[in-house]
Amino acid sequence: MTKQDNILHKSWQLPSTAKAIQKACRDLLGYAETHGFGEDAIFGIHLALEEALVNAFKHGNKSNPEKIVFVECLITPEKFDVSITDQGDGFVPNDLPDPRCNGNLYKCSGRGVLLINAYMDVVEYNELGNSIHMIKYRQSQAPAVEDCDC
Repeated sequence: MTKQDNILHKSWQLPSTAKAIQKACRDLLGYAETHGFGEDAIFGIHLALEEALVNAFKHGNKSNPEKIVFVECLITPEKFDVSITDQGDGFVPNDLPDPRCNGNLYKCSGRGVLLINAYMDVVEYNELGNSIHMIKYRQSQAPAVEDCDC
């Protein structure tokens, strides 16, 4: 971990276990709080972070505790910046069905990527689809969700 002049840089290699994922999420949220992010930003970061970590653990690594979830975080006075990478096969984010459309509305899953996009200011995936990079700027506006094309 590197910490200087209100900047935090930390990396983790987490086993794919619920306990490890939950602890990393708590730690990251604690760092965001101590770096002065407000209640609204913390809410959005928490939601997106939890979704991305659980997706890496559950969907990417198939809950295999021998596989690793890699987390890299940079917190500055301007932004909360995190990358999460799993050892899975990846996915194509644009191929996910819109959870607001048709029969998807009543499914118990499938909303995570939509929520991540709504609450983070920058959301990028690597080409394989097994790594997500998210940024929440301190001065960002309220979340905006695009209309669905149902």
